[in-house]
Amino acid sequence: MDPTNVVTVRPATADDLEALGAMAGALVRFHHEVDPRRFLLAKGVEEGYRRWFRQELGNPEAMVRVAVGADGRVLGYTYARVEGRDWNMLLDAHVALHDVFVGPEARGARVGEALLSAFAAEVDARGGMRVVLHTMVSNERAQRLFAKHGFRPTMLEMTRG
Repeated sequence: MDPTNVVTVRPATADDLEALGAMAGALVRFHHEVDPRRFLLAKGVEEGYRRWFRQELGNPEAMVRVAVGADGRVLGYTYARVEGRDWNMLLDAHVALHDVFVGPEARGARVGEALLSAFAAEVDARGGMRVVLHTMVSNERAQRLFAKHGFRPTMLEMTRG
């Protein structure tokens, strides 16, 4: 992708569901390939995500955003939700940033930057709640991007078996 192309971040619509399902499936496969004992890969993952995102598009607590190029093609997405207090995780009400994904053809062109900046602006507009995300220990590139946007490490998940 040409980094001089204009990237626009906007709320996802039903017209984006095909791209969202494909990208979420790619994200699941990425995680599963790194650690198949930790990360689930269900049959029909793309269709499952299309159904899930269709539901979330109407949820006022959900934030599903897409980055689109000048040609209108979806280049990446973020998915987050406002969550209540979670005693298991020792978290007060917060925003859980579940997914950040940039398609391979758009990586290195600041699409992730655009997505996270738009996400942060939306969180701020909603009152600036705490945001929590999980990232793979080995995904240092993502961790650098998250740190640049004010995230700090707080927990390290460990898996046995």
